[in-house]
Amino acid sequence: MDGKYSGIKIIAGNANLPLANEIADYLEVQLCNAEVVSFSDGEIGVNVFESVRGADVFVIQSTGAPVNHNLMELLILIDSMKRASAGRINAVIPYYGYARQDRKAKSRDPITAKLVANLLTTAGADRVIAMDLHSNQIQGFFDIPVDHLSGGGLITEYYKEKNMENMVVVSPDVGSVKRSRNLARHLCCPFAIIDKDRPRPNETKVMNVIGDVKGKNCIMIDDMIDTAGTITSGANALMDLGANSIYAACSHGVFSGPAIQRIQDSSIKELVTLNTLVIPEEKQIEKIKILSTGTLFGRAIDYVHFGRSLSKLFVGRYV
Repeated sequence: MDGKYSGIKIIAGNANLPLANEIADYLEVQLCNAEVVSFSDGEIGVNVFESVRGADVFVIQSTGAPVNHNLMELLILIDSMKRASAGRINAVIPYYGYARQDRKAKSRDPITAKLVANLLTTAGADRVIAMDLHSNQIQGFFDIPVDHLSGGGLITEYYKEKNMENMVVVSPDVGSVKRSRNLARHLCCPFAIIDKDRPRPNETKVMNVIGDVKGKNCIMIDDMIDTAGTITSGANALMDLGANSIYAACSHGVFSGPAIQRIQDSSIKELVTLNTLVIPEEKQIEKIKILSTGTLFGRAIDYVHFGRSLSKLFVGRYV
C-alpha cells in the first residue's frame, strides 16, 4: 500500500495509447486491464477487468481529434472509476481540447474551456495533470488541483544539443511573446516578434517583423500548430527578410486540414513537436521531429502519487 491508497493504477483511453505505454514503462507498472469500445450507434462503453477499489487511478487521455469522441471517452472512464470506488481519480490530459475557447472575444461566444473543466469535475476527477494549456487562466477554471506541466524544457534541451550558431527565437504572434522570450533566455540568444493579422479563423497575414533576423538561424515557437497557417506564413516572411534557416517547434502538433502540405511547401527546415497527440504515419513527413513526453508525465505521476512537490518539474518552463 502506498500512503492512503491501495496502489497506483494507470488506465488509458484510445486517444494516445503509445504515450500511455511509455508512461507505464517509466513507472514500471502495467496498464490497467481495460478496454474502451464503441458500439455500432457510436455510443462508448468501458470494460474494466480488474479491481481499482481504493487505488490512486491516473486516467490518460488527450482530447484531440476526434475531439468530442475522445472527450466523451475521458468522461466515461472517469465516471467508471468513480463508480468502481477508486481512492482518487487523476485526469492526465496531455492535450486539452477546446482550450482556445477560453474567453468571450465577441458577443454570445461560449467559454468552452470552462465548460470542459466543469464536465471533468462533475464526472468525478479529483485532480488534473495537463501540459501547455493554451492559456494559463484555464487553471483557474477548475475547482480541483491542476498540475500544469511544460514541454518547454524538452524543446530547450533539443535545441541546446543542436548547438546552432547565430540563433534568434521568433514569436509567431504577440500571444507567444512570453514563451519566445523565455526560450531565447535559456538559449542565450535574442528574440524577434512577428506582427500578424487574422482576417478570419485559420487565416493569417504577416504585417511586420520586429527584430533582426537577417542572416540568422530562426527558431519559431508556439504552443500548438493546427492548420499551420501562422507558422508557415511567418517562416516564409522571415526568409524574405534574409533569414539563413527556419526551425519551428510546438508542444501540440494538431496538424489538421492543409497543415502537412503547408509545412512541406514552406521554408521550414525542421519542425519539432511533442507526442501529446498521436501523429498518423501519413503525416509524419521528414521535416517533422517528435519528442517524447513519457518520462516527464511519468515523473509527474510518481510525484503526485507519493505526495512530493512537482516544483522541480517546472524549472525552465516558459509558458
